Amino acid sequence: MHRVASTGNAANPSRPRKERRLTYVFTDADDSTHSSGVNCVKVSSSSDLSDGKRSLFSGSRDGTLKRWEVDEEVATCCATFESHVDWVNDLVLTGEDTLVSCSSDTTLKTWNAFSNGACTRTFRQHSDYVTSLAAARHTDTVASGGLGCEVFIWDLEAATAPVSKARSDGLEETRYDGMHKTSGNLLHSERSTAAITPAQTYAPIPAKGHKQSVYALAINDAGTVLVSGGTEKAVRVWDPRSGAKQMKLKGHTDNVRSLLLDPSGRLCLSGSSDSIIRLWDLGQQRCVHSYAVHTDSVWTMASTSSFSHVYSGGKDLSVYLTDLSSRESILLFTEQHPILQMALQDDDWLWVASTDSSIRKWPARERISAKALQKANSFVAGSLPFSRARAWIDGSAPAPLYTEPSSIIPGTPGIVKHALLNDKRHVLTKDTEDNVKLWEITRGAVVENYGKVSFDDKEKELFEMVSVPTWFTMDTRLGSISIHLDTPQCFSAEMYAVDLHVPGASEETKLNLGQETLRGLFAHWLSRRKQKTSTHLANGDALSSLRTLSDNAHDNTDSQVVFDFSTSIPPSIITEGSQGGPWRKKVSDLEGVEDEKELPRWCIDCVAHAQIPPREQSKCSFFLHPYEGTALQVLTQGKLSAPKILRIQKVINYVLEKLVLDRPLDDHASGPQMPGNVYDYRPSSRPWQSNPKPAIEILCNQQVLSPDMSLATVRTYIWKKPEDLCLYYRNIQTQSR
Repeated sequence: MHRVASTGNAANPSRPRKERRLTYVFTDADDSTHSSGVNCVKVSSSSDLSDGKRSLFSGSRDGTLKRWEVDEEVATCCATFESHVDWVNDLVLTGEDTLVSCSSDTTLKTWNAFSNGACTRTFRQHSDYVTSLAAARHTDTVASGGLGCEVFIWDLEAATAPVSKARSDGLEETRYDGMHKTSGNLLHSERSTAAITPAQTYAPIPAKGHKQSVYALAINDAGTVLVSGGTEKAVRVWDPRSGAKQMKLKGHTDNVRSLLLDPSGRLCLSGSSDSIIRLWDLGQQRCVHSYAVHTDSVWTMASTSSFSHVYSGGKDLSVYLTDLSSRESILLFTEQHPILQMALQDDDWLWVASTDSSIRKWPARERISAKALQKANSFVAGSLPFSRARAWIDGSAPAPLYTEPSSIIPGTPGIVKHALLNDKRHVLTKDTEDNVKLWEITRGAVVENYGKVSFDDKEKELFEMVSVPTWFTMDTRLGSISIHLDTPQCFSAEMYAVDLHVPGASEETKLNLGQETLRGLFAHWLSRRKQKTSTHLANGDALSSLRTLSDNAHDNTDSQVVFDFSTSIPPSIITEGSQGGPWRKKVSDLEGVEDEKELPRWCIDCVAHAQIPPREQSKCSFFLHPYEGTALQVLTQGKLSAPKILRIQKVINYVLEKLVLDRPLDDHASGPQMPGNVYDYRPSSRPWQSNPKPAIEILCNQQVLSPDMSLATVRTYIWKKPEDLCLYYRNIQTQSR
């Protein structure tokens, strides 16, 4: 997951504070699609729109949730919920308009389900990934479980009670530590001057007893029975009103991955990685039936409203419909990817989420005609898994009833492989559909789409002999490119402006890649900041939270932005507030009022005040001698020093100046220490004599160097030794015509 650096160390104040990280995430698809596998999907319980359409909610490994308006044929994305900084693992709908989500970023978040994506509260009770949620239909009770061996039971009405009578419009952040709650506003449109009411003392009920990770939860409609399962291979039963343990049911031989309860809470279905589905009678505290219909792990189940039939799917790509009484089972369809979750829509349609970024809609039991059911290749589910495996081996496996979904909500293929090129500005990627693309990370855009070609061959083709310091780290865990910037490392790489094709730039101008990337990334934020500053100054307001730009004479914020990021598909930023945890937001949604409480101080200094941390200039020491066997004079007896990005052409010019002109460049300097003399070279204004200008070439390890090479490149790819670089010059004999 994307863990954001800690804001400090309260336990050891003498330890240096670690600066907060800034991450930006970009893709080439708009907000209307997911860009990675879909972990969870839910359908609203009734028509919530005036035209009778239904709402479908999905949560993805790309870190976002989406709301879709669905009808018989079309699904339209109406809202994207963006605040989680890692995979969204599960979601539930509760009350009239509350959406609850959990994530690998260890948080639960509540949202206004039918808003444009507003997060109303964040809860940070879990110590590790939160994997599963369960909501009671008739109460505000929600349970959460995760990899930290924890299960918490929440009363959402109490947990989401407002902490301020005059809330700002943004995100409310809440952390519960025991019985104490602190809150702070992360992103807001204006600073509120209203008094904050005292924090309420609410904490969720812990269901203590799990010794291993929790993967599945279920709760009955009345919120009186809670079941949980995970890597303990057992089903635990709790009283969610008190968190008290009631029983532990053993029988599975592998992880419990999915759980269902009937409305009354008497019957429980469990699906496991042992490929078995078990039906438990909680009153009798025993397993009453086992159903062996799958050949691999069962990861998800959905039951009909009467709890008479169960749909099951998982790692074997297959979805079966099983009659719990007669044990008769049919293979409804097979997916192309492992199935992660399913949601029933009125017993008519089945929405399927998988490791693919698309969501598929299939006919459910009520949509299957009696004639089709009679013709279906059904079988009676056995009690042992080897019976299903044997059926597949001997060729008697059933044919699916359906071969094509009724409709598809398409997704964007997620990135599954990447390679950073040597220029530290371009990344080669491969997605789930084998498309290979070249990206420029300093603009967050695709440079070229090569289509379905060999990734390894294209990487070799794009190889450049160039050495640039690594100024960022990256990953593609979210299915898109995430670039992580830490100070001062992100300011360690420089390039000449002419190499970046900056119009009108001189050959001597150097640009810092990290600084210019941040300026492009926050161009919208800086523009909004200046507008608000001007407005406040015009109104005579005192700005306690905004440092004005006019009182910083050294600022260079009005200079040309070198790297332009897309405004139609803007990147998102992920960082950590000084008074809360990590958050994520589109850069186009930043309002210009965010300060060091929301953004890293070093980032604001860079963008708004053109200040970057002081650092030692990265230089390269080298010797420069005449090539053996040449009659050229010795130009210097000592070591030279120059920036690592200095090109060999500069060294050639230096040699020419020393050889041809009467005036030596270093009259004032002698001895081995001549720092910067190559870099500071300026061509003489004196004309060349009647003799033609000699042609000079530079060599290293008997190899002629290209004038476009930098000293860092020569040292990395040609010299390949820890000792100081040794360069040689010689005269190229010109042929007479």
